[in-house]
Amino acid sequence: MLYLNRKALEYLGINWHEQLSVIRNTLHILKEKNVAQPIKPYLRYRDMANRIIAMPAYVGGDISMAGIKWIASFPGNIEKGLMRAHAVTILNEADTGLPLCVCNTALISGIRTAAVSGVLLDAYLQQRSSQQAFRVGITGFGPIGQLHLQMLAAVAGDRQLNIRIFDLKGVDERRIPDALQGQVTVVDSWEKAYEDADIFMTCTVSKKPYVNLPPKPGSLQLNVSLRDYTAAYRKWVQLMIVDDWEEVCRENTDIENMHREAGLEEKDTVTLTSVICDNLLQHIMPSDVIMFNPMGMAIFDIAVGSYYYHLGMKKQAGVLLED
Repeated sequence: MLYLNRKALEYLGINWHEQLSVIRNTLHILKEKNVAQPIKPYLRYRDMANRIIAMPAYVGGDISMAGIKWIASFPGNIEKGLMRAHAVTILNEADTGLPLCVCNTALISGIRTAAVSGVLLDAYLQQRSSQQAFRVGITGFGPIGQLHLQMLAAVAGDRQLNIRIFDLKGVDERRIPDALQGQVTVVDSWEKAYEDADIFMTCTVSKKPYVNLPPKPGSLQLNVSLRDYTAAYRKWVQLMIVDDWEEVCRENTDIENMHREAGLEEKDTVTLTSVICDNLLQHIMPSDVIMFNPMGMAIFDIAVGSYYYHLGMKKQAGVLLED
């Protein structure tokens, strides 16, 4: 069995174009219904702001891997100088159940999160002129915000970007990729990051919604952290995308609040699977506002974990554990 920790994954590196290919491939496998993915349970105790989530899944096709991600999210860790999220992913051979790999790092989860956003971002950019300049806003610049910025640098390519970043605790400018130096401005409010943004990403640990201003027509709202937009925001969105309605319409997400307070129903949304596999963005108006609300699907964690398992075996990274 292969053991991979953060150091091993950092050695292997992140090829964002390959990660996006992994996610696209998994979406096509999902469309073919060659996956198994139970609703994930949340374990809470003592402080109800904390949670540990079990995310089991099987992915068929050419991935053919089963497994589980066990991820703890303790927001108060940040005040203690600790990472908010800690995760272990276990991979099992699909045909035998044989444990093949343990990934002891939350980096797998972060890469998955940014890569899922990247698949939609890439589809969005493909519908725009390669000569168009884009204004990008990011609120929240912890590990997830940093990974999203890295992904953006890879996906945007040579496109001209004007990026504005806000974080309540300040922005560590050392975390800005070299390729984006000169294109990033640190601002002192989410409003300044949001204003006139073609692409806006929420990567916060917000407990309650605050984004209540009209979006720029034709913009892409990547609601990564899921608890940032007010329920009334629904009226400004023409294409509401979810990864899985049953998963995302719970746990006090913006989608659940829009469902309870603004009448949003599953029929009013489309899935990321449909958007990517059926090229839905080709059929919307250029002025339509797109909003993506990903709860996070275990199949993506298993697929990304499988990618790193095979890469680790090929490059002899990590530690092979004896039975």
